[in-house]
Amino acid sequence: MFPGEQTAILDRALFEAVQTKLDQRRTNHAKARQQSQSLLMGRIFDDRGNRMTPSYTVKNAVRYRYYISATLIQGQPDKAAKLHRVSATEIEKLILSTLRKHLASEPHNKLEAEGPHSLNDRELISAHVARVDVKRDHLAIQLSAKSDRDSAARKRRHSAEQNEPVHEPVHRDPYVLIVPWKKTPSKRPREIILPASTSSHPDPRPIRAETRAKLVTAIAKGRHWLDELMAGTNVEQIAAREKCSIRQVNRTITLAFIAPTLVQAAVDGRLPRGIGVAAVRDSPAEWTRQYEKLGLAP
Repeated sequence: MFPGEQTAILDRALFEAVQTKLDQRRTNHAKARQQSQSLLMGRIFDDRGNRMTPSYTVKNAVRYRYYISATLIQGQPDKAAKLHRVSATEIEKLILSTLRKHLASEPHNKLEAEGPHSLNDRELISAHVARVDVKRDHLAIQLSAKSDRDSAARKRRHSAEQNEPVHEPVHRDPYVLIVPWKKTPSKRPREIILPASTSSHPDPRPIRAETRAKLVTAIAKGRHWLDELMAGTNVEQIAAREKCSIRQVNRTITLAFIAPTLVQAAVDGRLPRGIGVAAVRDSPAEWTRQYEKLGLAP
């Protein structure tokens, strides 16, 4: 080594310590990618070119994985694409399926057609996928340079075996697979039970949330009070405990005899607007007549 023309800003020991730290960070990042359950970690980007990072949420003890724009985590939502969160499982499954079909159908690719199925998912992504760009109506999967080199090498071997001339391209652009795709809506539209007569129920919108909650609660209360009557409690005792009239108890108990399909529609919020506790209680015992009373098609 030759001495520098200027005095060093850092002494050699401190410089080496910093370099060691940086090497450790790179190594830790590589290990995190290998150990992560997210197969596309470090390879997936949103429509604005922002890297997407793994995330998850837990609902009813079930873990759901996602990829979200890193700009959201960094507190820069204005820089994130409109489509900034996608299902990790859905994206990974589609990419793996597309990649295997591509490798199996590529000309002069008999070995690769058999090979991908012997690789696990992580190895397949690592060997062949350089980048995935998430667009509004498709995914752009850029194959890695290694994948292109392997494909070219297989073609050369095949040409040599068949004594065919080898035509090498002067310039090879990154090979990109375009896969049609659209994000699955997070909320599926409800199929409202339409009224049989539009004159009696002109409003086709779904039941209001507060009306639905009151109706479902009343049905549950009616069933509970019916169970109490069957167990020996009388109506007067229930009325005294609930501080309401006997008539109120009797009318609420009638909700225990509502058709199961109507109950399920109430729970799902599929009843039309205008149908609440007052419309449902004191309904006929026959389920078909209950639909008739509410003006609904069974």
